Amino acid sequence: MTYKELRLHFESQLSELYSSDEIKNLYFLTLNGILQISKITILSNTDNQIDEINSQRILNILDGLQKKVPIQYLLGTAAFYGMTLEVNPSVLIPRPETEELVEWIIKDFKGKKATILDVCTGSGCIALALKQNLPESAVTAIDISEGALETASHNAEKLGLEIEIIEEDALALNKGSLSPGYDVIVSNPPYIKESDKKEVQENVLMYEPHLALFVPDNDPLKFYKAIAEFVKGSKPVTLYFEIHEDMGSELSKWLKKEGFKNIEVRKDINDKDRMLKCIYIC
Repeated sequence: MTYKELRLHFESQLSELYSSDEIKNLYFLTLNGILQISKITILSNTDNQIDEINSQRILNILDGLQKKVPIQYLLGTAAFYGMTLEVNPSVLIPRPETEELVEWIIKDFKGKKATILDVCTGSGCIALALKQNLPESAVTAIDISEGALETASHNAEKLGLEIEIIEEDALALNKGSLSPGYDVIVSNPPYIKESDKKEVQENVLMYEPHLALFVPDNDPLKFYKAIAEFVKGSKPVTLYFEIHEDMGSELSKWLKKEGFKNIEVRKDINDKDRMLKCIYIC
């Protein structure tokens, strides 16, 4: 099978499930992931033959795509802030808006030596990007999921980045092994209300871990509240949160009531309120 024949096969098999642009992107991602070749190489060599072993691997991925399995899980990797990370169904697939949150922290702390805690680390994407770009800082990453902790550990090892990875319940930080006193705490916690499941993309709902996605309707801020309670009484700390686009105002009001200062909500590249920063000064 040639590159051109494969592209036509992708289009014929996926046309009822994905848009034309999505199919092109999935085609290029698949060839890049399996053959380790660039988009330019693919486009410049459309008549190149794919050997039998790799053809079968690609067809297996195509079968997964027909079942709407995310391409990142099929390939086992995802790109994030210049890194290639291992991902699997025990962790969320890193998203571009989370890169924007990381960029905010890096700009604020570039050249500084800070202690950083990443709560609900998942694949370790935030913690590892911060360690890579703020190498003088000490970074700790926590999660309650054994699968997530294992994945984050694999990613740290593969990237050669030294971070501390600990099993800890984000909802019980005051009862755990950690002590407050970090300079920075960052978190991309679960924040989608259970009642909003119907608005979530089907492939996300089917394959990504619900533990890392959803919160009860009657307490959607519970992870933010737990983190805020953990830092009270500690030295000054800057908090950075990824938030639901409809949550900025409610979370800001609650944080202000609890004594947090300099509360700032930022929009992402899609003009949605998706990031919040605040400071606690005891």
